[in-house]
Amino acid sequence: MGKKKAAGGLGRALIKERTRSQRGLRGTDSWLHTSELNDGYDWGRLNLQSVTEQSSIDDFLATAELAGTEFVAEKLNIRFVPAEARTGLLTSEETQRINQLQEENKQFLCIPRRPYWDENTSAEVLKQSEREKFLEWRRQLVKLEEEQKLILTPFERNLDFWRQLWRVIERSDVVVQIVDSRNPLLFRCQDLERYVKEVSSHKENIILINKADLLTQEQRKSWAEFFQTEGIKVVFWSALAEGQRLAADTKDDMAQDREESTDEEDSDDEICDTPIGKSPTLENEELCDTSDEYEDCEEDEGWQTCSEEAEDEPVAVGQESERLQDAVICNDSHLVQSDELLEIFKSIHNGQRIKSEQITVGLVGYPNVGKSSTINTILGNKKVSVSATPGHTKHFQTLYVEPELCLCDCPGLVMPSFVSTKAEMICSGILPIDQMRDHVPPISLIAQRIPRHVLETVYGINIIRPREDEDQDRAPTAEELLSAYGYMRGFMTAHGQPDQPRSARYILKDYVIVRNVLKRSNAQCCHLSHWSG
Repeated sequence: MGKKKAAGGLGRALIKERTRSQRGLRGTDSWLHTSELNDGYDWGRLNLQSVTEQSSIDDFLATAELAGTEFVAEKLNIRFVPAEARTGLLTSEETQRINQLQEENKQFLCIPRRPYWDENTSAEVLKQSEREKFLEWRRQLVKLEEEQKLILTPFERNLDFWRQLWRVIERSDVVVQIVDSRNPLLFRCQDLERYVKEVSSHKENIILINKADLLTQEQRKSWAEFFQTEGIKVVFWSALAEGQRLAADTKDDMAQDREESTDEEDSDDEICDTPIGKSPTLENEELCDTSDEYEDCEEDEGWQTCSEEAEDEPVAVGQESERLQDAVICNDSHLVQSDELLEIFKSIHNGQRIKSEQITVGLVGYPNVGKSSTINTILGNKKVSVSATPGHTKHFQTLYVEPELCLCDCPGLVMPSFVSTKAEMICSGILPIDQMRDHVPPISLIAQRIPRHVLETVYGINIIRPREDEDQDRAPTAEELLSAYGYMRGFMTAHGQPDQPRSARYILKDYVIVRNVLKRSNAQCCHLSHWSG
């Protein structure tokens, strides 16, 4: 006997559902989970979870709920924001106002000073006074931000890093401040130059503009004239380009040596007993012989610095007339090579030295501007660890290039400086790109700095043209640039639209690390306006 078919239950299910909807919920009295929430207190009625950290909006709503304040949503109150208002950039009036405030308060933008000490000061007393000075300095910067409503770059808040800077300045005869050629004024700290002179009037300041191969001859000339009016020596340098040049020269020399060795073997039918030329292994061994002179700050005793070494009688090198003659700064726009850079280091200081038998050159600056790369290029061997992560160097290191020339590499320090927007900090490599919340402002800034045709040529894209009723010479918007880049690279979302956040990260990383030649064609116009009038 076959199985009895079940009676159809579709009609019965519909009837039950209708009955349940009529008697079950009864308005909003149910404690079941629902997405239908009313305004006021009901929105957080069952928020039974441990809260240890809140965002600003969550903290505001929780505080309002505790205070008994109710909020009612304003529905159907829609306001359309035009595309030009979504750039996240400042207007010309706002930029002018912020620049005026920065100029009025630039004397308060300083670095922490090391408190006075001598040989009678104990280590504990010195540590305590340094902490007090450092805390006072941090409070001053916070007060500057709150009262004047100015934006400061993130700066180093670890006292130990500033201690390394103090020790490097104290033991150096020449302090070289390395800056990025794409924005030298942002990475330059004028208060650092003043502090060097406060420690000793015999010390010399130099600004080394790294990645200067990205600048044209006219741009380098403009920067040289600018720093000459500032009364400071500037040198144009590219550690990457110089390293590639030296590697190519070494490769050619080795090939030529092998050819000469092969010719001699063919003619004499014997192996030459004396090697011809130097191999990289021999060069590395010779450089490693000098590694015994390598010093790390951990090997120094406690709080002993070059201030104690300076108690010995300093030696005056050169005559006073030569010093007065060198006081007249004459900058050159020439892109120097490693041997020329060493000659500048050895010849610029003609005063009293910390050590009579040598001259010490300290390299300071922001993280990842090329301090360690500069040392490695000069030495021709990787003596200092290099990383793309900012702040890789943790302690200052001293290396001898020659018996009378010592280089001192200081850990990278983010020094406080003024900026107009966070977009500028992202484009300058100060803030991490992968952690940015809004990609529109920095991309809009890049679109304004780099001409449309340069972006199209570098990336092989076609950016949509302005409408007939718009300015035909306007810069492309962030949406136009990212859409063109996303379509070309195939960066699409699940809905078939260009993935703009992903495209923005690629373009920003190219801009920051200069993987493609994305340089500002009007760099001198952007920055020299600060001093030209």
